[in-house]
Amino acid sequence: MHYIPEGYSSKTTLRETETAIKLIKDFFENSLAKKLNLTRVSAPLFVLPETGLNDNLNGVERPVSFTGIGTQNRKCEVVQSLAKWKRMALKRYQFGVGEGLYTDMNAIRCDETLDNIHSIYVDQWDWEKVILRDERTIDTLKNTVNKIYEVFLETEQFVGSRFALFEAKLPKEVTFITSQELADMYPELSAKDREAALVREKGAIFIMQIGDKLMNGERHDGRAPDYDDWNLNGDLILYHKLLDIAFEVSSMGIRVDAEAMDRQLEEANANDRRELPYHQDVLKDQLPFTIGGGIGQSRICMYFMDKVHIGEVQASIWEDDMLEYMAEKGVVIL
Repeated sequence: MHYIPEGYSSKTTLRETETAIKLIKDFFENSLAKKLNLTRVSAPLFVLPETGLNDNLNGVERPVSFTGIGTQNRKCEVVQSLAKWKRMALKRYQFGVGEGLYTDMNAIRCDETLDNIHSIYVDQWDWEKVILRDERTIDTLKNTVNKIYEVFLETEQFVGSRFALFEAKLPKEVTFITSQELADMYPELSAKDREAALVREKGAIFIMQIGDKLMNGERHDGRAPDYDDWNLNGDLILYHKLLDIAFEVSSMGIRVDAEAMDRQLEEANANDRRELPYHQDVLKDQLPFTIGGGIGQSRICMYFMDKVHIGEVQASIWEDDMLEYMAEKGVVIL
């Protein structure tokens, strides 16, 4: 469902919007790389399914695929994220502890439900960093989140210095809470409504431990079992005032070790993946211990530019009725 708040109008022209998108992305990317000690690398747009490298997301989304590669006629899948590929790349490129990589990740998620903040086109910065085994802790997760949040604060200051129309909205710090603590706080609400209730009050929250079942038998949200450790992950969520919603801008976590992989594959009934090359590498402790995640490029542009639809900051494909609705409301889609 698409919704435009009453009285909304863009603060920038189409050309000013494009200029601001470039400035925001460049600033954020450079600041993130410095803050986390990351090197930019090139990344694939498609992978071979038999490698096990593609992100299965919640396990039901269909990856876009095609057949090709010269005379071999092999099936290829467009990536849904690079969560697994990055960890293997850190080993291959011989990154050391405390060093990491990031890349522009472009994906097509053909089963996405389209609305104000979801498109079939996904653009994000995927990043990954090598840590020690004994750094696989909640403290490491929180410290990394705080560094990333500093990048958000710095970007907000930069945007305000270049575009006086954009107001500062971020609180000084992010509030941490586990998914179980959130459920205990709002037992009568759905998971998404819990997020919205807390982020309205706090402005910026990081919900930890997503993927495993809560005490009520439900899951806060779905997570693939083979990259994040469900005890050491989370989502960074900001309050989008114009839409009055919980606005997720990043999903991240400390990655599975052999023990966590084994447990989560069993829990997710995904034991068929165990023999894939990536999964074998994890189960045999042949990959570095890492922390990593993704940060939505279009979403941060939406947030900092006070936009109410992701189509205002990225070029994608939309239903005809949505385009007609946007035109009626005077909203310009890229």
